[in-house]
Amino acid sequence: MTAPSDTVVSDKAPRSNTELLPLYREMRRVRTFEERVGELFVRGQSAGSMLHLSIGEEAAAVGVASLMRDGDTFTTHHRGHGIFLARGADPKRMMAEIGGKEEGYCRGKGGSMHIADMGLGHLGANAIVGGGIAAVVGAGLASKRAGKGAVSVAFFGDGAMQQGILYESMNMAALWDLPVLFVCINNQYGMGTRIEQATKGRALHERGLAFGLNAETVDGLDVRDVRSTAARFIDEARNGKPGFFAIECYRFFGHARMDKSPYRSEEDEATGRAKDPVLHARKALLEHGEADEKALDAIDAEIAREMDATIDFTVASTEPPLGSMFRDVYAPGEPEPEPVATRIDRILAGE
Repeated sequence: MTAPSDTVVSDKAPRSNTELLPLYREMRRVRTFEERVGELFVRGQSAGSMLHLSIGEEAAAVGVASLMRDGDTFTTHHRGHGIFLARGADPKRMMAEIGGKEEGYCRGKGGSMHIADMGLGHLGANAIVGGGIAAVVGAGLASKRAGKGAVSVAFFGDGAMQQGILYESMNMAALWDLPVLFVCINNQYGMGTRIEQATKGRALHERGLAFGLNAETVDGLDVRDVRSTAARFIDEARNGKPGFFAIECYRFFGHARMDKSPYRSEEDEATGRAKDPVLHARKALLEHGEADEKALDAIDAEIAREMDATIDFTVASTEPPLGSMFRDVYAPGEPEPEPVATRIDRILAGE
């Protein structure tokens, strides 16, 4: 791919596959959910006109989010469905939110790019490039002062590596020894711009080193490599040593669901999609005798049924009532603004 090979850290020592099967299952759930998100869009049943799929990035989502615990917080970018699902989100409520339905996490008002859930520590996805990064600095500071050992993780794409807010946030996290981890999911493209056209220095972790953070780049092909690096970095962050690591992967499809990637050659896409973390995990399970084809097919079929049900649930869910537009906007107990039409009718009636 694009990063110099000497910047990618990979654990070459013999490893146990005992954790690989559940990790495979979670990556397959993320992959299948995203496929159903695309289907919902094609059917014209998603809210809004933009959807950003994370297919190809499953190892990054599962490898990090599977290590988070109660009390930890995180933010995601506009390609964050998989991260939230890997953290334990209900796929039906997620799909309902993407469909703009009342049963969704934000009652249908957040949609694909603004899902949040304080119960799972999700401080919010953000459609602004780099927009959620600074929030983890505040969350990390709160955690440090509370002394509860919680860590806050910012997930963002390589496009955010050129945003100034990232550098201000890394500097403050390092300066104050905050329990924060910055995770850059480098899928090689910021919209239609390839990484080497956006920056000369492609060893992205070196920018974290410059601020005094623990920093590495890891290959996102093998979820075990991602998870082992994340485990070390999260443990160190809990002890006041913030970190940064970039995860190298490949975005299988366009920037958004409607983007047909005219800026990528067929050869580039074929090469990139060969780095499939889901198929890599499946192959490893088969080669090491941890599972056979029949067992894995059964898992895949079970997950397919689970994710099919998310579309059925979304279609059957209710549209948000018009009056709910003011809910969660004003403080509890505050009177809701009077709709203009109602006000005009009242005035004309002489009330």
